[in-house]
Amino acid sequence: MASALKVLGQLNPSATTLTTLYTVPGATSTVCSSLVICNRSSTATSFRVSVAVAGAADTGAQYLYYDVTIAGNDTFVATIGVSLAATDVVRVYATLATLSFSLFGQENT
Repeated sequence: MASALKVLGQLNPSATTLTTLYTVPGATSTVCSSLVICNRSSTATSFRVSVAVAGAADTGAQYLYYDVTIAGNDTFVATIGVSLAATDVVRVYATLATLSFSLFGQENT
């Protein structure tokens, strides 16, 4: 089994739009080690993060973070250790379009 430490996804999503940050490739498992969210504005805002097993439609049960407030010009760092299987999807949502999301981890093939 080959392993690769990498940036799994980086995204600046549109406001109020649930958007895919990362999809686990086929025949691959992934461990997400950390998630960093940066607010590039002086205005406070909020975010959501969900994990959809096999890319399932959005439901309330999928959320890891929901409407978490992030202060202006601040960064939120989570050490998460989430294990994902092939075709699982990490989605993000920002109340304002001033958030940058970065997901780091290891893909195993």
